[in-house]
Amino acid sequence: MFLKLLYRSVLLAVTVSYFASADNMKVDDFSDNPGQRWQYVSDQVMGGVSAGVVEYKSQDNEAYASLIGEVSTENNGGFIQIRTKLDKKQVADARGVYIRARGNNQRYYIHLRTTGTMLPWQYYQSSFDVTEEWQNFELPLEEFSRSGNWLRGEIKPPSIRSIGIVAFGRDHQADLDISEIGFF
Repeated sequence: MFLKLLYRSVLLAVTVSYFASADNMKVDDFSDNPGQRWQYVSDQVMGGVSAGVVEYKSQDNEAYASLIGEVSTENNGGFIQIRTKLDKKQVADARGVYIRARGNNQRYYIHLRTTGTMLPWQYYQSSFDVTEEWQNFELPLEEFSRSGNWLRGEIKPPSIRSIGIVAFGRDHQADLDISEIGFF
């Protein structure tokens, strides 16, 4: 038991030090008025019926965003999300996205929009599966898939203009907490 606890402590220390790395380009840690930087969007903008909210909370001195709601594919819908715009200087040297999250044992997505995603339904997407415990995820840019063949096959980091955290694609209850997101 002692070795198991020691292993977890070492693993946590390594993960925390990685997330605090000088090579990372933090987008947000959801402190200091995140509602001024993040926008909630649902499929209702195109006639869907999904509904949710984003709440900004703090627990044990850790600020986080909580995306909760009901995702429905009725009426050609199927998403709720929060997203923020990015400055190209923030992401010019990015190799991937990192996120610290927990939730209701579901799959969630990161959507990136670039200067080449002209239509509202165009994006690059990568997924991550959360548990009820905080976890750190790394999503390399080369693993993001494009939403359609009209988009460039690979993401050019200086072209990234926004990042979205999305409950997407199937009927389900969304319950996702995010304490940090950025690029590595």
